[in-house]
Amino acid sequence: MTPSLIWSHISVISILDVVLVAILIYQFLSLVRGTRAAPMLVGVATLGLAFYFARLGELRTLNWLLSTLLPFVVFALIVVFQSEIRHALANLGSRVSLMRASSSVADVYDDIVLAANLFSQNQTGALIVIEREIGLRTYIESGVALDARLSYDLLATVFRPSAPLHDGAVIVQRDRVAAAACFLPLSMNPVLSTQLGTRHRAGIGITEETDAVAVIISEETGTISMAVAGSIERDLTVERLRERLSHLLRRYAPAPSLPSPVEESLADEEPASSQLSSKLSRRQDAGRDD
Repeated sequence: MTPSLIWSHISVISILDVVLVAILIYQFLSLVRGTRAAPMLVGVATLGLAFYFARLGELRTLNWLLSTLLPFVVFALIVVFQSEIRHALANLGSRVSLMRASSSVADVYDDIVLAANLFSQNQTGALIVIEREIGLRTYIESGVALDARLSYDLLATVFRPSAPLHDGAVIVQRDRVAAAACFLPLSMNPVLSTQLGTRHRAGIGITEETDAVAVIISEETGTISMAVAGSIERDLTVERLRERLSHLLRRYAPAPSLPSPVEESLADEEPASSQLSSKLSRRQDAGRDD
C-alpha cells in the first residue's frame, strides 16, 4: 500500500471518528435541551472546571477531595439522569426496531379522532394515551382495567363528566382500551407554559418517559393538543390530528371531511363522503331510533 493510500485511509477514519463524535454530542444536547437535566449539566461542568483548576494550581486539599469523590460522581449521574438515560435508550431501541403496527387495526384510530371532535365541541376534558413500541403496563396497572375493544361510543362514555372513570387517562393498546382512570407522571419541564394544567402536563410527562402518543382535549377551551417525545402541539384541527396520528402510527390516512357538530340535527344534511362522517351519522341515527 502506497503512502498516499495510507494517509487517505487514515484521513477517512479520522473524519468518520469526528463525525460520529459530533453526532453523539448533538444527540445528547438535543436530549437534555429544555429539560431539568440542562441546569444540572451546568453544575457538573462547574465541578469539572473546579477539578481542572485544582490540578493546575496544585491545590492539594481540593484536589484530594475531588479525586476522592470522582468515582462516586458516575453513579450519582446515573441516578440523577436515569429518566433521560431511559428515554434515550428507548428512542434508540424504537429506531432500531423493525416492528410495525398491523394495518388491520388502522380504522380504530378514527374513533379517537371522532371522540376528540366530540370532546372539543362539548368542552369535555379528555386524555387518551396510545401505546407504541414501549409498553405502558406500569401505568395501566394504576387505573381500572377494561380490556375492551376501542370504539367511539366507549370513549364518549368513559369521558362523560358524570362517569366515575372520566378523571385520569385512557390507555390504548393497538385496537383495545387497556385501562381508564390511569395516573401518569407529570412533566417537570421548566420551559412549559404556565397555562398548561395537570391534564396537559400528564400527557407530556408520559411521552417524556415512553414513546407513547397522547391526545389531550382541554376542558376550559375545548382545544385539541397532542404530545409526543416530550413536546406538545396545541390548537390542532381534527384534520391535522388525524394526519399526525397517521404519520406517527405509520399508516396512510386520506383527507377526511369533518363530521358536523353533534348538537345539531343531521336530518337535513347532505350525505357525508368520508368514512368518519358516515360512521358518526350511523351512530347518531341509531341513537335517535332508540
